Amino acid sequence: MENKSFKALVVRENEDQTFTRSIEEKTIDELPPGEVIIRVHYSSVNYKDALSASGNRGVTKNYPHTPGIDAAGLVEESSSADFQPGDKVLVTGYDLGMNTSGGLAEYIRVPASWVVRLPSGLNLKEAMIYGTAGFTAALSVTKLTDAGITPQDGEVLVTGATGGVGSLAMRILAKIGYSVVAAAGLLDEAEFPLYEEKLKSLGASRVIPASEVDDNSGRLLLKAKWPGAIDTVGGNILATVVKEIRYGGVVTTCGNAAGHELNLNVYPFILRGVSLLGIDSVECPMDLRLRVWEKLAGEWKLDNLEDYATEITLEGVEERIQLLLKKQSKGRAVVRIAD
Repeated sequence: MENKSFKALVVRENEDQTFTRSIEEKTIDELPPGEVIIRVHYSSVNYKDALSASGNRGVTKNYPHTPGIDAAGLVEESSSADFQPGDKVLVTGYDLGMNTSGGLAEYIRVPASWVVRLPSGLNLKEAMIYGTAGFTAALSVTKLTDAGITPQDGEVLVTGATGGVGSLAMRILAKIGYSVVAAAGLLDEAEFPLYEEKLKSLGASRVIPASEVDDNSGRLLLKAKWPGAIDTVGGNILATVVKEIRYGGVVTTCGNAAGHELNLNVYPFILRGVSLLGIDSVECPMDLRLRVWEKLAGEWKLDNLEDYATEITLEGVEERIQLLLKKQSKGRAVVRIAD
């Protein structure tokens, strides 16, 4: 492929160790090695992208860098027999947008082992409305259902239900017949009535404030309430939820907005047989990754999916990054890179 130039969001580190972002021209030769070159049609903006774009070394070690942990588009060139020019594909997870030039650009080049062929039930934009958040939510639901938790077992809890992963997990569960109790996130109490109405409109059967699953009594076990739960926030909320799970129940965990430490004892596990399942969407094995994307494109596909996201251009990414860093962002932002 010729060394063509293209537009990309580039984050640069300044001499005073501050970071600036601008849309620049890059060339194909500047992209990292890989078997597949993809012309990106859609990407999205995630909190991890905002961290990368602001110089967080836990996400991105070296600058200049192009963030974007999600990308969907058409294969432009491939040295892998698995993909041909013109194939519709998507990439989420792995190292994309972290230390590998990411999807907030017109082109990416990645290993063929990272690439997922777009399922027939999705278009490129819909795939990015889901993005990493939707994939993580669906992976959480998959782990819960694979563990044998059924709608007949009773109400399932979702924490952080006002966030991207939590709200999508709640909607998927409601679509496939579960009765979902949504814990409304770390909100000011005055905000609760607004979020209660919204979450019920998205499928929650009941909505509770986060304070109801944030026990500080020090008790080793709490009243058993839930056959299963999807936790997206971690910290003491996750510890509380584990203590409230019924005998043989399951909790999945995928986030740390409420803290990365987990203060627990062994009793939920050895007296109630509770299982705590970690969710990692970054290095998820490809066979499971494909199964989850097929579900998102098929029986789990949400109605009116395009209503769930705001479409912006590459020029609008800066504003979304600022909102994410201030924790004022609402809903998903899908970035249209090419028509």
